[in-house]
This record gives sequence, structure tokens and C-alpha cells, in this order.
Amino acid sequence: MNLKKVAIFCFSALLTLSASAQFRSGSVYEDLYDGETVSAMKSHVRELSSAMMEGRKAGSEGEKMAAEYVEEIFKQYGVDVISPKGGEEFGLRSEAGDTLTSRNVIGFVQGYDKTLRDRYIVVGARMDNIGSMMMTVDGEPRNKIFYGANGNASGLAVMLELARMVQTNSILFRRSVLFVAFGASGETFAGSWYFLNRSFKDAGNIDAMINLDMLGTGYNGFYAYTSSNADMNSILRTLTGELQPILPEIVSLEAYPSDHRAFYDKEIPSVMFTTGRYPEHNTERDTQSIIDYALMEKELEYIYNFTLALANFGGQIMFRTDKPAAKSAPKDDVVAYNDCDQRPTFLNSADPNQFLEKWVYQYLKYPPEAVKNGIQGRVMVEFIINKDGKVSDARVVRGVSPELDEEALKVVNASPKWKPGKHRGEKVRTSITIPVEFRLEKKDGRARVGIRK
Repeated sequence: MNLKKVAIFCFSALLTLSASAQFRSGSVYEDLYDGETVSAMKSHVRELSSAMMEGRKAGSEGEKMAAEYVEEIFKQYGVDVISPKGGEEFGLRSEAGDTLTSRNVIGFVQGYDKTLRDRYIVVGARMDNIGSMMMTVDGEPRNKIFYGANGNASGLAVMLELARMVQTNSILFRRSVLFVAFGASGETFAGSWYFLNRSFKDAGNIDAMINLDMLGTGYNGFYAYTSSNADMNSILRTLTGELQPILPEIVSLEAYPSDHRAFYDKEIPSVMFTTGRYPEHNTERDTQSIIDYALMEKELEYIYNFTLALANFGGQIMFRTDKPAAKSAPKDDVVAYNDCDQRPTFLNSADPNQFLEKWVYQYLKYPPEAVKNGIQGRVMVEFIINKDGKVSDARVVRGVSPELDEEALKVVNASPKWKPGKHRGEKVRTSITIPVEFRLEKKDGRARVGIRK
């Protein structure tokens, strides 16, 4: 290559780098020191509050793009998307009398407990902001964008990373968890109303709701608003006795009206986590530059711990004390994995991932017919570890296809003995549910089988 060609090549490379950098905010060098979670949240906020989405006004193309982004991240994280492609649409009339179309995006992680997995914890975050408007500046028209980095790209970013954490550790959650990006929240909480009253048929099985709204600034603190619900406050206070990266202040005054109100209306116990109002709220200065990602990472860890405590709460979470509690379901001689004082162990480990890695994924074979037809997914298998350590009663509680279901059951049923669990000092039969992953990956133009552990 002669010098002239080298010079042209270098100049072209510089132009490419410059073009790439102009769509990034903040210091590229600072980003090099970010951990995986902070880096992911920065990416979420950057995309959701980009000029391309024009403030995500309810019913706009920008809100639709935000819905598509949330759906894509759910899928990347292995979270089941139970809303239609592009989100579940609903219509509402605007103040101008027009009908606008908004949408909710719903992710789902199934709980493991056979008595509680049909009960739900909802984690929600509003997707829309106030959009943009045309203004005249010095005689020239100018499009003013309300980017909504903190309101509420920050809450969506925390919800997406929370979904990743819950999916990764789904074996620890007794109740199932729904993650909902609500559309048209600014239009009298239309998305959350639609979800509860028209969309989700099992709304009566929702035990509690966690609302994530404006979590990116720490000017005034980190708050939890429960409308003074006694049970929710009790669970929050329980966590104060454990080592936490940050603790919210429980407040009696609502920091900001948001989607939790629709759940209150249905008498569903709810909590809103927020850092409260901030000077840039509902202005064009609400950009990525005001976000405190280190704070968001601490909030995420706390909210994950709270979600786990809520999903595993042993009793009924009451909306009000004058409402009688439902009777407990009859118990048999099987104890849930997480309820054991001494959990069952496989190869000296009480972590179910040990069983997946050292046994299931060592012997699992991807059925050729499933590969041929492009079938993939997660098979949820429940089984019993008996007092003698033998595995029995394996069954598919959520399947994908007959071929994949059969293969997952075959490997689980062939399991070597475990060390049985104990409850109150006695050996017990223990129920456990595991996610068996089948994934097809394309690489080098060829279809390959990849089983995600």
C-alpha cells in the first residue's frame, strides 16, 4: 500500500470514528471504567432519551420505538414477552378529540413454587414522556424535545436490568414476576388501567405492584411511597436489618402521581420507588448528563432484594387491615426448596445451577427435529427430591414442544442421588423447579445449537 492510499485510509477511519462519536454523550474514556450493569443502564437511557425518539409522547412514533426497544431487550435477556410483537395496543382519545394508539410491553418470569407461581408481582415503569413542540427562536422554527432521561428512561433502565437479574435467578422466586412498560401514563395512566381492566385476565391474582419512576437523580434522596400500606412498610423495614447498598426513606406524601394509582384503585398493595422531582423535570434539560448511574446501580440492587422478598412473602399481602385474609392452601408432605432450613445439595452445592451445569447440560441433547424446525425456548421442569435423595415426579410445568419437553424430562429423571433437604431438623421431600434452556444460534452463516446455562 503506497503512502497516498495509507493517508486516504487513515482519513476515512477518522471520519468513521467521528461519525460514531457524535451520537454518544459523555466521555468515552469514562465509560471504559463502567461495570456491566452501569454500562447497560447507560445504553438504555441513551437509546430511550435519544433525539430520535422525540420525547416518547403517548401515541407517537417515538413511544412505539421505545416499546420496540424494551421488547428487544427483554428477548436478549431471556425474559418471555407475552404481549404481541411491538407491544399490546390500545386506543384513547386525546384532548383534541383525536384517537391515539399507545401500547404496553409485558415481560414474564415464572416463579418456581407450585402453590404461588400463579400469583404475580408486577414491576412497572412508564414509557412515555411529554414529547416535543415547535417553537420560534430568533424568528426561526425550532423543535424543542423533552428527552425524559430521568422521566422516565431511568425507571425503564432499572426495570430492564431488574428483569435480567430476576430471570437469571428465577429459581429463587416463588411468585411469578411481570415486567410492564406502560404506555400513555401521562394520559391519566391509561396503560396501567388498560392492563388491569382489559388486558391481563389474571389481574385478580396480582399480589403487589412495584412502580419505578424517576430514579436517576439523587438531589433529594431515594424514596419509597406505599400510601402507608402496613404490609409493604413491614417488608421494607425488614430489609433495613440486612446489609443493603442503599435504603429508601419511607414517605407518607406521594412524590409524583404515576401508574401505581391504577393499582391502588384495584386495591392492590403497591410501592413507588423514586428519587423525586428535580429541577430539570419536564424541561429539555432532562438529558443523560443529569443521571447518576452509580446511584441507580445501588437502587437496582436494593429493588432486586425487595422484589425477591415480596415474591417470597409467605402470607397474603393485605391492602387494608379490615379485609379478612384468604385461607391458606392445604399442605402436603412436600416442602418448597427455599423453605428448607437445609436445602438439598447436588455434588455438595445447594445452588440449582450446579445441577444444571454438572448434570443437565452435560447430557442434554438437542432433538434433531427441533433443530430442523427452528424450535427453541425454556422448558420449566418441576421435580421432587425424596428423603433418600432420589428424584421423582418430574413434570413439565411450562413446555415448549413435545421434543424439547421429553428431552428435558429424560435428563432430569436420570439424575443421580441428591443429598436431601431438611426442615426443622428432619429430612423432607423437597420440590424444586429448574429452567432448562434450548437455544439455536447462527454463527458463520451456519445454524448451531447453543444451550444457555
